[in-house]
Amino acid sequence: MVRMKRFPRLAIAALAASLMAAHAHAQAPVDSAPAAPPLNSEMDAELFYQLLLGELNASGGEPGAGYSLILDAARKTGESGLYQRAVDIALQGRSGEAALQAARAWTQALPASREANRYLLQILIALNRISDTVEPLRNELALTSPKDRNLALSAIPRAYARATDKRMAASVVEQALAQELDNPATGAAAWTTVGRMRLAAADTAGALQAARRGQAMDPRAEGPALLALELMDPKVPLAEPMVRKYLEDRPVPELRLGYARALIDAQRYEEAGRQLQTLTREKPDFAEAWLALGTLQVQGNQHDNAEASLKRYVEQAQAHSPQERSRGLAQAYLSLAQIAEKRGNYGAAEAWLNRIEDAQALVSAQSRRASLMARQGKLDQGRQLIRSLPERSPADARMKLMAEVQLLRDHKQYQSAYDLLAEAVARDSGDTDLVYDQAMLAEKLGNPGEMERLLRRLISAKPDYHHAYNALGYSLADRNVRLSEAKLLIQKALELAPGDPFISDSLGWVEFRLGNKAEALRILDDAYKSRPDAEIAAHLGEVLWSLGQRDRAIAIWKEGLLLNAENETLQDALKRLRVKP
Repeated sequence: MVRMKRFPRLAIAALAASLMAAHAHAQAPVDSAPAAPPLNSEMDAELFYQLLLGELNASGGEPGAGYSLILDAARKTGESGLYQRAVDIALQGRSGEAALQAARAWTQALPASREANRYLLQILIALNRISDTVEPLRNELALTSPKDRNLALSAIPRAYARATDKRMAASVVEQALAQELDNPATGAAAWTTVGRMRLAAADTAGALQAARRGQAMDPRAEGPALLALELMDPKVPLAEPMVRKYLEDRPVPELRLGYARALIDAQRYEEAGRQLQTLTREKPDFAEAWLALGTLQVQGNQHDNAEASLKRYVEQAQAHSPQERSRGLAQAYLSLAQIAEKRGNYGAAEAWLNRIEDAQALVSAQSRRASLMARQGKLDQGRQLIRSLPERSPADARMKLMAEVQLLRDHKQYQSAYDLLAEAVARDSGDTDLVYDQAMLAEKLGNPGEMERLLRRLISAKPDYHHAYNALGYSLADRNVRLSEAKLLIQKALELAPGDPFISDSLGWVEFRLGNKAEALRILDDAYKSRPDAEIAAHLGEVLWSLGQRDRAIAIWKEGLLLNAENETLQDALKRLRVKP
């Protein structure tokens, strides 16, 4: 008895998929194109055999032969599904040129097919043939319905993200979008896309110009304002006015929240607070705003207000997706635990921590528990609690290290914290943040020489690390030595981080040490307005005291104590000047 040869299951499955795809495309028009001639369910034996042979070759280690047979069948039938199968076989065989050939044949056979055009565009970008994408990109937009065109425009930068020549990509996209840029219905979105392409090409000025053109086309459009928000930087001063202009007229809440976060990143806390207050007033059911406001209020030691804001967030967070809810609630619970701990209510703090479910917040939660233990005289148990956390990656190990160092620092165990950091730096001398923290602890230990050695090493390794210049300059000024050098160091830090209120505080302090009291008062006044902080209050109050403005000095110190009664600089100033506000 002769056995019949069995076809591989994979080939039969692929053949079935080809036939089903072709049949599906035959049953309905492709996009707006007229339907191709239907593939007869009683296809002739020759075509059936050709498709079967093509799939057998494709699955049997000869993708080139399979590709040719399937592509030929596609050309004979005009079936979109068969063209797509030919492209897929070429891609699976890692033959970009063959895939491109099939995609071109597909678009030529079915010029109104958006799917065919998309394949062609994506393959050209993947092959880095960016200059050839002008027409396919124009076709993509032409084949998109007017109501979806702005959405299609916004997806273009992601499509070109892998292009190696970013400047060429930006130029090609701008060329392809020529009609859209002048169209009132699409101009804002098109200019935003051009701006994002320019930004990806490191053309910040060009990106800003595009954002401004887009906002001129439609002042209420979100795209140009979002781009301007991304461009916000002291070196790009014209970006922020665009954001503020958009915020004047019924903005989406996410953009105002983004602006507030940008202000927080720039340490413009008072302005950020105003934006968040406006947002919670305009959109009281926008949960994220309450979380951001509460977190900012915690930083400013406004504990009663912070508690109210955070509890408002907790009430509203149930509407979020489980992942977002878990992450946001973890942050809220940690902040509420911190408030309870500050008040000495350790039971309430522990109760908040027990509500955290987000695994990623485990280090923060355990750190807070460790702090609770330390405040109750159980520092060693607190350290052990942090050390018992699992380490799944180097990042986990680093977080545990920093949590333990912070615990020791908070409880004035400076030598132990210094020793921990010294061991870590010995293992990884390139971690600039660890070296900086070690330098700060050296100063706490009364070893300014070691602190300066570490900071000089840090400046040499990373010349743009502004914290090191500021710390060294402030240390010299605070010890009233090498004041000219101290001023130069602080000015360098301010060049690298313009507007930073804490660096301005250092500059005001060195001016005071140099005897320039009026200039010191001006600088410290501005710094305190920008960032009400206990340390800045200490310096501003002392300058006022020395100028005979004692009532105002006492008022500023009282504010500082409300902000942080435990601040060492403020307590030292009050003790040294024998003042009891």
